[in-house]
Formats: sequence, structure tokens, C-alpha cells
Amino acid sequence: MERSKIDKVLAEDTASQKSEAKRELEAVVAPTHTDKSYSTSKVELWAFYVYYIGNNGLSGFNFGPSQFQNLLFLAGYDPSQPPFTAPCGSGTDCVLPFAGRLRDINSIVLLTNGISFALQAAVLLLIGAWADYGSWRPNITIFFTLLAVAVSFAWLGVEDPSRWQAGVALYILGLVTYQCALTFWTAAFPGLARDLPEVQDSALEAETGVKSLPEHVHLESMTRNRISNVSFAVSSAGEIIILAVMVGILKGIKSGESTENNTKAFSVLIAFSGGIWLLCALPWFFLEKRRPGLALPPGTSLLTVGFKQTYVAFRECMRLKQTFLYLIFYFLMGDVLNTTVTVIGTLQNSVVAYSTLQLTLLLIVGIVTQGLGIYIFWLVQKKFGISTKSMLSFNVIWIIILTIWGLIGVHTNKFGFKHVWEIWLYQAYYGLMVCPWYAYSQTMISEVSPLPQMFLFFALFSVVGKTSAFIGPFVTSAIITASGNNDSMPFAFLFALGTVSTVFLWLVDVQKSRKECEDFVAAEAERDAFDVGK
Repeated sequence: MERSKIDKVLAEDTASQKSEAKRELEAVVAPTHTDKSYSTSKVELWAFYVYYIGNNGLSGFNFGPSQFQNLLFLAGYDPSQPPFTAPCGSGTDCVLPFAGRLRDINSIVLLTNGISFALQAAVLLLIGAWADYGSWRPNITIFFTLLAVAVSFAWLGVEDPSRWQAGVALYILGLVTYQCALTFWTAAFPGLARDLPEVQDSALEAETGVKSLPEHVHLESMTRNRISNVSFAVSSAGEIIILAVMVGILKGIKSGESTENNTKAFSVLIAFSGGIWLLCALPWFFLEKRRPGLALPPGTSLLTVGFKQTYVAFRECMRLKQTFLYLIFYFLMGDVLNTTVTVIGTLQNSVVAYSTLQLTLLLIVGIVTQGLGIYIFWLVQKKFGISTKSMLSFNVIWIIILTIWGLIGVHTNKFGFKHVWEIWLYQAYYGLMVCPWYAYSQTMISEVSPLPQMFLFFALFSVVGKTSAFIGPFVTSAIITASGNNDSMPFAFLFALGTVSTVFLWLVDVQKSRKECEDFVAAEAERDAFDVGK
């Protein structure tokens, strides 16, 4: 063969290899890597962290539900006596008419919780995909944040047990706005990691052959884990300060002197949490860079793209087998954890007699251990280079143990979240061993999803998570009612479901997922994925 022909063949091979490397790279990076104007600055990253100090769940996820259950307890009555003649006591059942029948107040909380998650699923199905297009996602985060803050202040008007029906509405709105704001804020973190200068440089080196693709993938994976874990740690530190101030507020309004003061204190704490959230959110509102999204697919509008993308994502998940396996696991285990925490929360409120001071001190213990837990998990992962899947698998074991703990209480009053000392132990256990779930389960989504469509898959997982989250409360509410108001019986269902779900996580192969995502990106580039008639 002539020398010129040999050179030509070599050149073609080199070009082919570069093209293949670029195609592989596109499966794990987004096209904005080379655009330095969207590089993540330290200021933007810290604004992201500070937002989470405000969106800590104290208003919508902690004190809101506690105040709601407190109002139900004060408005309810002992079913062993004629209706509304004997108030609920620490040793009696407590019921109220709700949704067409007489229900235990814990059952009402679970049922209302299920309704809120059903609404979240519907909202995310409609607008979840908007995060992929143009610069919509920051606007959605801002909208739900402001609405959540307004709901927090609205609790100041609901301090009397006779207004417990209004508490139903605020409880649902508080959970919906909190979770939606959290979902769209969380969806920003893969882009922040991808556009960090060191990750952009690494992507360029991988594209030019200076470093291998697996090396770049590992760097980006560890960077996502670092941002996710640091955000939790920063939020925990800020939340401790907020809770310490709350203790002072409770002392000032003398929450322990009467039931009326205690009930008023709940509403004051919720409103205070909302005000802090707004202050912490403002830097993120102004400093987040409006990174460009995709163009709307042909034949779609903002009103239809969410339904179409959900259909497409489910269809593509059948081709993205590893993503689909993780989706099943996420659906089941997310339901187990969300429902377990809610059931334990109802038991906790009853055990501590709805004391705002006691609940605040318990939260401080929980948050301190949460920060320690997440930080220790991250240090271990960083030191030994453990994969996200392995860390998540270890974390899941402790979630299963949590359901066993509650299950023991079905036939005994000696154990199973029945005593104050157990509640203190639970807060420490939950923070140290369970809370890392919220970091690693989200990071794992980015491990098995194609980054150019990351928001699509985050929205899909959010819809699936919210769907599972409303199924669990409905089922456990029915279990409590059917078991004669045994509030520990739902743990049997949760233990069984959690055990089954771990099988699907074990089957996930992250390496195979990257190859599947690569093929997905190629099809997406040709718009094949949006041909719903295929």
C-alpha cells in the first residue's frame, strides 16, 4: 500500500476514534461544557447551598404536620364515649369524622398526606418537563418558594382547634409547595457540577484524549456526590442555628404554660421558618445562571410537553433497562421511607404530647446527627472510592431495620416507638444512618440518566416518587382502620415492601447504564425519541 494511502487510512481511523470518543462523551456531559460563560462560580454554588438552609422542611415537613395533628387531637374525641363529649387523652383512641367516615386521627394524617402527594404527582406531570426548555426551571423554583412562604404565614390564622379543616388545606398546600420547590432546586445540581471549571477542563481532556473517559466519569460522579453531600451538611448547620433561635422564641411566648400557648407556638414557628426560607432563597434567585435548555419538540406546547415527555421517558426506560430497574427500586423504596417517616412522625407527636419545645429539641438532635451522618458517609466514600450504588445499598439496610423497629411494636407496648427515650434514639438513628438516602438516591438518578435530558429524568423520577408516596399513606391508613386503630400495623407492610425493593437495586449495573444512555443520546439527537407514533 502506498504511503499516502496508509496515512489516509490512519487519519480516517483517528477521526473515527475521535468521533466515537465525542459520541461517548456526549452520553455523560452536556454541550455547555465548552461555554465558560456558564461556568459555576463559588458564589453561585454557595447561593445553591444557602437556599437549602431555608428550604429545610421545618415549615411544610416538620412543624406544619405536627400542628395539623395537634389540631386534630384537640378537636377529636374519645370514641368509647358519645361523640364530642370526652376529649382525647394520652391513653385513649382519638377520632374525627373525615372523608365520609369516622377515622383515627393518625389515619386522617396519612390519608391527607396521600392526597398531597397525589397532587404533587399531577403538578409535576404537567410542569415537570418545563425545566428542560429555555430558562423555565428557575422561575418554577421561585414560584413554589414564594407560595410556600405565603402558606407558612397563613398558619398564623389557624390556632384554634375548631379550624382544623383549614389546617387540612394548609397541610396539603405546605407539603405540595415544599416538595415542588425542593424538586426543581435539586434538579439544578447536576448542571452545577457539570459546569464547574475543573469538570469542564476534565471533559475537554477526555474529548481530546488527554485522559480516559472512565477517569472523567469518575471525577464528575464524585463531584456530584460532593455537591449533594455538602448541600446537606450546610443545610444541617444552618438548621441547627434556626432551631436554637426557635427555642428562645418558645421560651419567650411560654409555650409550655398552656395548651393554647403551645398551639399558638406551632403557628409562630411555621411562620418564622417561612421568613427564614425567603431570606435564604433570595441569593439563589438572583445568582443562579440561566443556562439554556432545549427547544420544544415538534408538535408540542408547554401544556402538552410534560405528558409527552413522561410517555417518552417511560417508553425509553424500557430501552434504558438499568434506568428502569432503578426507577422500580426508587418507586418502592421511596414509598417505604416516606410512609415510614410519616407513620413514625404521628407516633412521635403523640408520645411527646405535641410539645413544641420537645419536638424542637428532638429536631436539633436529628439535624446534628444528620449532618454527621452525611459527612461521615461522604468521607468514607471519598477515602475508599466507593461507588454511589454501594453507598446507597449500605444505606438501604438501615431503612429496612427502621421498619423492623416499628414492627416489633405491633404486639407489645415495650418497644416500637412507644416511649420518649425511643423517640430520642430514633432521631439520632435517623440522622446518622437514614438521612444519607436523600443525597445518594438523588445522585444515583444522575448516574443512570443521560445528562442532556437530565431534567426530564429528574422530573420522571419525581412523578414516580410522588405517585408511590401517595399510595403508601392510603394503604397504611386503610391498614390502621382495618386493624382496629393499631398504629404500628403499617410497619408489616412497609418491611415487606422494603425487602422486595432491594432486589431491584442489586440488579442495577451502572456500567451498562452508561452504554444505554449513550445510545439514548444518539437517538435524541435525531429526535427519534420524540416520535410518539413509533
